[in-house]
Amino acid sequence: MATDDQAPWGRVDDDGTVYVRESDGERAVGQYPDATPAEALAYYERKYTELNGQVTLLEQRVARGASASDVSKTVKHLKELLIEPSAVGDLEKLRTRVGALDSTVGELTQKQSAEAQEALAEAVAVRTALVVEAETLAAQDPARVQWKQVTATIDDIFSRWQKHQQDGPRIPKGEGNELWKRFRAARSTIDQNRKAFYAELDSTHREARQRKQALVDSADALAGKGADGIPEYRRLLDDWKRAGRAGKKYDDALWARFKRAGDVLYAAKSEVAAQDNVEYEANLAQKLELLDEAEKILAVTDRVPAREALTSIQLRWDEIGRVPREQLRSVEDRLRKVESHVRVLDEEHWQKNNPERKARSEGLASQLQDAITKLEDELAAAEATGDARKVKDAREALDARKVWLDALGA
Repeated sequence: MATDDQAPWGRVDDDGTVYVRESDGERAVGQYPDATPAEALAYYERKYTELNGQVTLLEQRVARGASASDVSKTVKHLKELLIEPSAVGDLEKLRTRVGALDSTVGELTQKQSAEAQEALAEAVAVRTALVVEAETLAAQDPARVQWKQVTATIDDIFSRWQKHQQDGPRIPKGEGNELWKRFRAARSTIDQNRKAFYAELDSTHREARQRKQALVDSADALAGKGADGIPEYRRLLDDWKRAGRAGKKYDDALWARFKRAGDVLYAAKSEVAAQDNVEYEANLAQKLELLDEAEKILAVTDRVPAREALTSIQLRWDEIGRVPREQLRSVEDRLRKVESHVRVLDEEHWQKNNPERKARSEGLASQLQDAITKLEDELAAAEATGDARKVKDAREALDARKVWLDALGA
């Protein structure tokens, strides 16, 4: 016989039928044959426990911010399961909990929609910033940019675009396509400008290579001239500097050949210089002896013998010939010092014996002498009359004229 108090939420009839108690009465949920009432009841209580677990799991997902659409679908599913579930337990409580979750779906939807819109706006801003960055690069003067740097930068921008496209929220198709068109156009402009720049650079390098190759050939042709080819080689070197860049690979190789041609010429010059130095060393010894003789003139104050001695030395100096380059300045400086001494003697003599200057001096001296005689008479007359002021004025004027006369005589 069945009992009414087998469990708070259900019981088992004599024929094994299991009932659940709800607010509007009992409802049969099923049978569990060949089992005790406790076992049959426990089976349907476990069904309740499973439903309770699903509701609890959904509550936890909502608390963690699960997708509102997923929550809505799960709520609908649970509501259907809880209409007349084959389970024994507080089913009304489960329905109440599911109903509470259903009421939060709207709030969750609104919140997540706002968050999605904010994330979308941020994603659009990020993509737009990448587009603007690319367009700024594309707007630069192609002739003035550093193309290696620009290429690395646009590649980095594209990598960031791809990563954001993969990791960020999905942008509406229309807006996303418009941003991509702008980005693609900017990158295409950069690619075209880079290709044009390097094409022009290749053309420039090609022309420079041709010019420098011709200069190398001309330099090689000078080898037979030896040291005499150096002036022409220097002119070729000036042309080389104006020829422009031919590309590092070609520049280094061509320059090595051009320099080698010059080394041949300068080696020939060094050989000639070495031969000349043997002769020049002998000339140096003679000129050093001549300088010892010339420097004795520095003690002569009479310009005539000084000039005669210097002229003799200068004639012999020119006959001796050249001296080693490194000694040239020192010996020339010593001779210039002697020549300067004789020139000063000549200038002093000219200053003293210049007819015009002498005539002017004599005329002024005569005038000063007449003035002195007149002032002496005035001074004597003033002293005779005892006029102190006239005496003072006459004496000062007389002293001044005498100083001028003495200076003129000097």
